[in-house]
Amino acid sequence: MPDTNNKVKFGLSNVHVAKITEQDGEITYGTPFAMPGAVALSADPEGETTPFYADNIQYYVAVSNNGYTGELELAMAVKEFLKEILGQQEDTNGALFESSDDVNARFALMGEIEGDVKKRRFVYYDCTATRPSSEMNTIEDTKEPQTDTIEITMSPRATDHVIKAVIEPNDTNEDVYNTFFTKVYEKDAQASV
Repeated sequence: MPDTNNKVKFGLSNVHVAKITEQDGEITYGTPFAMPGAVALSADPEGETTPFYADNIQYYVAVSNNGYTGELELAMAVKEFLKEILGQQEDTNGALFESSDDVNARFALMGEIEGDVKKRRFVYYDCTATRPSSEMNTIEDTKEPQTDTIEITMSPRATDHVIKAVIEPNDTNEDVYNTFFTKVYEKDAQASV
């Protein structure tokens, strides 16, 4: 029987974002929208390891999990992200205005990673982002695309402390897996209609 577990992972695609609305301590998510042109996503663990010494040994070690910090590199940040998440305003001519008064929104970050056997889909439930940093260079011998990089903090969700979920397709979750990007996945969810 062939091995159905991934041995390696590679390739980032299908990045989506869903805006968070929080009212009276309840979190709801908007409809996910695509962030095409994903180049890379890094997620470095946040938290501390605190040893406690007794009986002349490391008697107990406390480990805290405060989520992740990282970067999302894209070909270019889409207008919907700049407006919905970073709070920029669009005028009647389609010009986007960035202001020091812009209010950033929290969001869920979703995406897909290739594997040698099957794809893995993920969601970080409570994220915040900085404005994209970008490079702009003159064209020399070749036209090399420049990218936008967004710093992201992926925090534990306040309502239940959940940080992320990861799902791979199997014989029993095909419908849920296939509709993963239609709404933010929650524990034991049924397929979206």
